[in-house]
This record gives sequence, structure tokens and C-alpha cells, in this order.
Amino acid sequence: MLKFQKQHPNIYVDDALDSLKIHKSFSNKFWYSRSQLINTIFTDKTVSKKLRKQLLSYSSIALFILLPLFTLFLRLIYIRRKFTYIEHLIFVFHTQTVFFLLLSMFYILNIFIETESYAGFFLILFLLYLFLAMKNFYEQSFIKTLLKYLFANVLFMIFTSLGIVFISFIAFALF
Repeated sequence: MLKFQKQHPNIYVDDALDSLKIHKSFSNKFWYSRSQLINTIFTDKTVSKKLRKQLLSYSSIALFILLPLFTLFLRLIYIRRKFTYIEHLIFVFHTQTVFFLLLSMFYILNIFIETESYAGFFLILFLLYLFLAMKNFYEQSFIKTLLKYLFANVLFMIFTSLGIVFISFIAFALF
């Protein structure tokens, strides 16, 4: 479908499916329209910018879902500690507030100095803050905190990656 649509960009969906000798079901029409969108994204920069904006707007929804999940990970990792789920959640909200402050500083700095080289600096700064915050909040040794920090971040990265794929699929389907 993708190759056919690229060769015939102005053909209607029904006519294209007839030419391809594919049944005109809802799913086939949907997938052909998505192939049109894929070709448009690669040829029209305004459409690709619009899709990126939509993905960014859905990321706040994903974060809203992932923060309680990350809190649950912390609750399970620190199961022997006498913290409630709400206390873990407040800790996660505090750390994410610092993340967004650093992210805002990065974007403000990026307005004046257009470079992506500061992104790594802000990421390292946040990861260092997160480690120190976990050490201070949970009051455990350096080694225990480091192991739990690494484990929690690996889990969070896995679920964040899955969330990004899922949200991207939804954004692409609704675009």
C-alpha cells in the first residue's frame, strides 16, 4: 500500500483499494489512509511538525499514567520501609517537579542558545538529583540506594518506552 500510494498520491482511498484488488473494509481503508499519512509526513514538513506537536501533547497523558506506576515500583522496591503509597507518590511528584523545572530551564536556555548539547547536562543533573533524593528520603546506604535506583530506573525506562510506543500509535491513529 505504501509504495502504491507513493506512486499515486492523489488517488481516492476507494479507487486505490480497487486498483490494489483489496476488499474495501474499514480496516483496509484505515491502513491505506495511514499509508497516505506516512508519505505525507516524509514529504511535508508542516505535517510532521503537527504530528510532533500532537505526540508532545499526548506525552502529558502518558506521564500522568506512568507516575503512579513508578510510585508502585518504588512501593515494591521499598516494601520493608514503613512508607505508605501516598508518601511514595508525594516523593515522585517532588522529583518530577524538579525534572520539569530542569526541562523548563533547558528550553529557556535553548531559546537563547540554539544547541542540543545542554540536554545531556540537564539529564545528568536530574539523574544525580534523583539518586540523592532517594538516598535522603529512604535513608539507606549508598550501595542499597544505588542498586534500587538502577533497578527503578531500568523498570521505569522499560515502561516509559512501552508507553511512548503505545501513545505514538494512538497519536498516529488519531492524526
